[in-house]
Amino acid sequence: MTDLIQQQPAVTNSARPWHAVPVEEALQALATGDDGLDGQEASRRLAGHGRNRLPVAKPRGAFRRFLAQFDNLLIYVLLASAAITLALGHGTDAAVIAAVVLLNAAIGFVQEGRAERALSAIRGMLAPHASVMRGGHRLTVEAETLVPGDLVLLDPGDRVPADLRFLRTRNLRIEEAALTGESIPVDKSPAPVGPEAPLGDRSSVAFSGTLVAAGRGAGVVVATGADTEIGRISALVGAVETLRTPLLRQMDGFARRLTFVVLGLSAAIFAFAVLARGYAAEDAFLVVVGIAVAAIPEGLPAVMTIALAIGVRRMAARNAIVRRLPAVETLGSVAIICTDKTGTLTRNEMTVAAAVTSAATFAVSGEGYDPSGAVQHGEEEIDPAKHPVLGELARAALLCNDAALRRSDAGWVVDGDPMEGALVAFANKVGFDTQTLRPQLPRSDEIPFDAQHRFMATLHHDHAVGAFLCLKGAPEQVLAMSGRQRGPAGDEPLDPVAWRERVEALAALGQRVLAVATKPMPPETRELAFADAESGLTLLGLLGLIDPPREEAVAAVRDCQAAGIRVKMITGDHAATAVAIARQLGIENPHAVATGAELDGLDDAALRRAARDTDVFARTAPEHKLRLVEALQADGAVLAMTGDGVNDAPALKRADIGVAMGRKGTEAAKEAAEMVLADDNFASIVAAVREGRTVYDNLKKVIAWTLPTNGGEALTIIGAILIGLTLPITAVQILWINMVTAVALGLTLAFEPSEPGAMHRPPRATDEPLLSGFVIWRIIFVSILFVIGTFGMFFWAESRGLSLEEARTLVVNTIVVMEIFYLFSVRFQHGPSLTWSGVLGTPAVLIGVGLVILLQLAFTYAPPLQALFDTRPVGLSDGVAVVGAGVILLAVLEFEKLIRRRLGRWRFRHEAA
Repeated sequence: MTDLIQQQPAVTNSARPWHAVPVEEALQALATGDDGLDGQEASRRLAGHGRNRLPVAKPRGAFRRFLAQFDNLLIYVLLASAAITLALGHGTDAAVIAAVVLLNAAIGFVQEGRAERALSAIRGMLAPHASVMRGGHRLTVEAETLVPGDLVLLDPGDRVPADLRFLRTRNLRIEEAALTGESIPVDKSPAPVGPEAPLGDRSSVAFSGTLVAAGRGAGVVVATGADTEIGRISALVGAVETLRTPLLRQMDGFARRLTFVVLGLSAAIFAFAVLARGYAAEDAFLVVVGIAVAAIPEGLPAVMTIALAIGVRRMAARNAIVRRLPAVETLGSVAIICTDKTGTLTRNEMTVAAAVTSAATFAVSGEGYDPSGAVQHGEEEIDPAKHPVLGELARAALLCNDAALRRSDAGWVVDGDPMEGALVAFANKVGFDTQTLRPQLPRSDEIPFDAQHRFMATLHHDHAVGAFLCLKGAPEQVLAMSGRQRGPAGDEPLDPVAWRERVEALAALGQRVLAVATKPMPPETRELAFADAESGLTLLGLLGLIDPPREEAVAAVRDCQAAGIRVKMITGDHAATAVAIARQLGIENPHAVATGAELDGLDDAALRRAARDTDVFARTAPEHKLRLVEALQADGAVLAMTGDGVNDAPALKRADIGVAMGRKGTEAAKEAAEMVLADDNFASIVAAVREGRTVYDNLKKVIAWTLPTNGGEALTIIGAILIGLTLPITAVQILWINMVTAVALGLTLAFEPSEPGAMHRPPRATDEPLLSGFVIWRIIFVSILFVIGTFGMFFWAESRGLSLEEARTLVVNTIVVMEIFYLFSVRFQHGPSLTWSGVLGTPAVLIGVGLVILLQLAFTYAPPLQALFDTRPVGLSDGVAVVGAGVILLAVLEFEKLIRRRLGRWRFRHEAA
């Protein structure tokens, strides 16, 4: 027994990877043979290696998830405010602040919990059972009990239970799209391959979690659990650092700056009130609390969370599951989308795109396995019946075929090999019916496809022409066995040079090429031998197959580019295929392609240049995708990564936002992503970007509305202290204004629709401040207008001999009315608000305004609230004056917007001149 088995099952003692090791050497290194391990040895190795399962991460408990919702500096400030107000005996104020904080936490907690329950972990990809040879006997055991050295037997439909080195195979093909990005099943054989072979070319090994599409095989287990390829990717995912979203980073910075400003200002005012104005320390402290309550936007975190939740709801209506609230906004700032090809941009369904005969090349239309479609020659649709050679080509492709098509709720699906399913669909488009043709020309015998001879042949009988052979396979193999070609006038000598050129032309388009041939056989023939197919064939033509791009993906790429978003394809497929799909999608620079092997030779600086300048990356491994994402992020780009395979999981987690496919995506991809597209529609990315931009625009509107109103309240108190006046409003009244208007008015801005041109502007820069120059100007300008309105109403009330309580009631109502009119102005920050759409608003705005009016009537006239907030009734004439203050505010703001628009046009004409 070697130390290799004890310590390092991933490589041999010669340090070569298993796919490069001959069979005999692999068996010797693992101390096993054709009879497999005996039960005692298997148990001993199981004790040493552990069970064949991935490490289970301890889930975060509900209590910890709930506490995590409070991890925000602005929330800490709110909690501190609640504690101070409670200590000062203001229980109602503290309860209101605490209710806002709990609302914020509850929304985030419920959303995260719902998403976590909807998605499961990567370990679900492992097979529950496996067939093994133990002590010379075939047994079915739990996959978790497999150990290195076990001999595993694979049959069609099996999920590979561990990483295997093949000992023998027969017509074995394995579906590895989830791991490598290959569109079609991969042929497997025991022959070793080069040590540097990329993941998709390691034909001598099978990877845990992949699916046997056809054939049979036997392999020795070389890695289990965390040592498998899937386990390695799982560890890679666990080591990837999850980035904070741009919004959270901006809100954290905003909260820190706001906290320092409020605390510094409060300390300065406290000192001024005590030292310069002679306030008692307790009275000055209450005034400072009033300033803090006025300056801190208590409702902003709740409104921000609710705005994101609204975005989540809108995305759910578009078949998108958002796992974390900030992911909605992050999409709005995405500048680059790195996308997998297979199953994401393409349908993951093979389709015959071209048919080539000796006389002509035909284009074939249609989607996936749908048998409807047309055949074109040049730009014209043709009648296949007028092209007999094309008909023979389609007939042979259908007869030399084991697949069948059926319609399901999800559309047309193939039972059998995906490539053969595409041939069935092609034959239907040419005019053949599977249910009719196959019984008319029954199969008498066959030579199954095998990776060694690289063709499949079938024998058929017809009462009219006797027996004949149909054959399909690799072009170079079929050409070598053919002596003639079928032409419009009959058989003619084969032109190998011309056919090789046609093969190369299809391959240059990224198509996988099959050659189809036929041969007449003696009528009495009932069995096929290899000698029957090795010579004397008549070549009928070539078929070019491709996994075509989704039609909606083409439009989505175009929309992304219009929005200033660059799309980069990162796939494990071959370079020619990737270039062809990129060209059809309209991706920028489709011909500049870099392979994973080329990326391996680049240092970090060169990789950053390649990542920036190249848009198509082929033959990549999971590490390449992760390195590319990190390189692009190092340039400051906010990027999304879309994908559906296990190989996409590390990059999905590292990206600013990972987007997984819900239908065909693996559980590993869904677990690593922030968002899952339930309909696998790449076009939903464009809708998500639009929604993200809308959410961010609305959040800025909320901030542009909240901060000036809070600033006006704080400046009112500060101005009163500096001048030495009686406070025109109390702290509890400020808290009432903030709580009522922030929820009933500020929240309505979260429902605003997308602004015109939202998808025709570039993504915002990552360093763009939350408080732009325009927003800062608005905060200062509107705050001053609020101060003028507040003191104007207070002085007017005092001049008429109203009591302090009556004057403060007027002031509170004036502030609320001005906030209502300011709401209509801020909905259109650059355009005029005095339009029908501006005046009528959205249903949310009208409901919010109506609710605030009702609450203010209760605040002013309901005895319980009069006692709580020390208010008095307001007369009709005073009410008209309050409304007039709001009208004046709106008029001033509209005049200011008019001046800014005219200055902008003048500046544009001046710069153009």
